[in-house]
Amino acid sequence: MENYYLEILAFHIMAVLSWMAMLFYMPRLFVYHQEHKDKRDFTDVVKRQEYMIYKAIGFPAMLATIISGGALIYINPSLLNQDWMLAKLFFLILMIIYSFSLEYFRKILESDGCRRNGQFFRAYNEVPTLFSILIVTFVITKSIPIYFSIFITLFFGFIIYKILVKEVQ
Repeated sequence: MENYYLEILAFHIMAVLSWMAMLFYMPRLFVYHQEHKDKRDFTDVVKRQEYMIYKAIGFPAMLATIISGGALIYINPSLLNQDWMLAKLFFLILMIIYSFSLEYFRKILESDGCRRNGQFFRAYNEVPTLFSILIVTFVITKSIPIYFSIFITLFFGFIIYKILVKEVQ
């Protein structure tokens, strides 16, 4: 299996890209959904898009990411002895939880029972960006740059705060 490490890695990267497309786009669809919920024809189309992007792209890509990542660790178990990999796996778990939360919101929106507004979903859309910046940084640097991680987390916290405060004004 180690002869196929680079091929599995390439597949893993493509799966991550596909998963990330869903993670970035679903909350944007939720914004459109909530901001135009009085237009039935429009929300019917958006509901179909939400369903397809999650079920046909996002969820299968998440599974492919997990399986291919697991295969990479199986081939090279010494990765689990590195702090950056453990940090990456921690944020991966948070990203998986976030992914399932999108399905939770999708189902609520599908039944027209969502009480969250477009501003909430604009702010919620920042979460996978933060996670992906941290994960890519850990992977590329093979370290956990503490000051950078704190700074970028605070920066995104500020962005999310500003988006949510805009809602109140």
